[in-house]
Amino acid sequence: MRETFKTPSREEILSGPIFRTMVRIGGPAVISSILFTLYNLVDSAWIGRLPAETVPLASSGMSVSWPIFWFVVSFVAGFGGAAVGALVTQHIGAGRPKEATFALNQLISISAVAGVVLGVAGCLLTPTLLSLLVADPAIAAHASKYLQIVFLGLPVMLLPQLLYFAFSATGDTVTPLLVTVVGVGINMVLDPLFILGWGGLPQMGTQGVAIATVISQAISTAVFLMLMRRGRGALRLVREALCLRWTWLVKALRIGFPSGIGQSAVALGFIVLMVVIDRLDNPAIAYAGYGYANRIFGLLFIATQGIGIGLTTMVGQALGAGMLARAREVVRKGVVALFAILVLEAGVIYLVRFPLIALFVPGQDEIIREAARFIEIFAAGMPFLGAFFGAEAVFRGSGHNMLPMAIGLARLWGLRLPLAYLFAFGLRMQADGIWLGMSLSNVVSGLASIGVLLSRRWQRSRIETPASEESLPETSS
Repeated sequence: MRETFKTPSREEILSGPIFRTMVRIGGPAVISSILFTLYNLVDSAWIGRLPAETVPLASSGMSVSWPIFWFVVSFVAGFGGAAVGALVTQHIGAGRPKEATFALNQLISISAVAGVVLGVAGCLLTPTLLSLLVADPAIAAHASKYLQIVFLGLPVMLLPQLLYFAFSATGDTVTPLLVTVVGVGINMVLDPLFILGWGGLPQMGTQGVAIATVISQAISTAVFLMLMRRGRGALRLVREALCLRWTWLVKALRIGFPSGIGQSAVALGFIVLMVVIDRLDNPAIAYAGYGYANRIFGLLFIATQGIGIGLTTMVGQALGAGMLARAREVVRKGVVALFAILVLEAGVIYLVRFPLIALFVPGQDEIIREAARFIEIFAAGMPFLGAFFGAEAVFRGSGHNMLPMAIGLARLWGLRLPLAYLFAFGLRMQADGIWLGMSLSNVVSGLASIGVLLSRRWQRSRIETPASEESLPETSS
């Protein structure tokens, strides 16, 4: 595996062939995304094999749960990803691994503290949130079983994503891939035990999904931290650097705050979208169809996520090294690649939509038809997401996150939600109207993202010269 996807050196990232280097960075990330998507699909597949009368309610409960969970954790996830994308990547590009390590240790401490606070709050607020958002008490019950467990496990749910981005920022996406293999493998083994009650365990449905997920993420967190402590790659786990420093906290907040706010607002928008779906004539089928189709669309985003990680890493390191011409060329080729990949993938997923969905919910004809209809409408606007994803990746690497935040908010609150409501109820299109509103919002935001990238407002580094850095502790393990 390591020979196939050998981690490119800093020199290769800054001067090697652009697309080939991007693929070398993104290749292992693509495999990681495949594994994440597979284990989400496996969760859904096992849920689809619960007793027939339980499947629509359990599937709907899972669909409702994700936006609520995402809303609670989105600020920390968005903040951490943006701060890693700028501070770690640009310090590595500037040839300053000591500062990169210190920044990461500070972010680990912030994520751990935030995970405890948000986890307790989320667990306590789950019944109230669900009572406000979901009319059907049976759907709410399934969602509650899932959410309360994942909230209690939140500290170990946040750290793997942060550490994944950190290793990727150095150009090493092989190590995160190997950790992902471990975590996903454990999750897949545990799923039938807890969901269906194999091996003498009670059948726990959505609660079993949550237990399997938290256990696997806890193991992934432990493996990541062990590798850092033993000195895997350029980054280290350093006890002294875990003590928060105000100046570094302020620096991370300046960079990550817009992204965190943007992620939170987007997550809240998806909760509102669930409320809109709840007002349809048949919300349980719409919830379930949306949930299964959304997981299948995760397959479409696998390659784009890998290219996006490569794009963030290469742009950030080029800016950290002061190589603006290189950064511009990386952006141009990366965005074109994202658009082309999504054109191809949207066509393929459209052609196989019915048999693909039927693999996960055999015999559930209403859910299959609704999921297929969502794919038909949503796929038409998919290529424009290439520009949107590209802009997010570029600005994450540069550390200037205000413009992509504004586009993301406009995409959801200014376009998607109003259009979905208008089409669904004003024009009486029901679920088709919601899917159409989502598709059109992707087209408009993609065009806006192209304009933002052409403005070149992303072309400034966010790190100081070495002389201006405060004294840091030693980072050797």
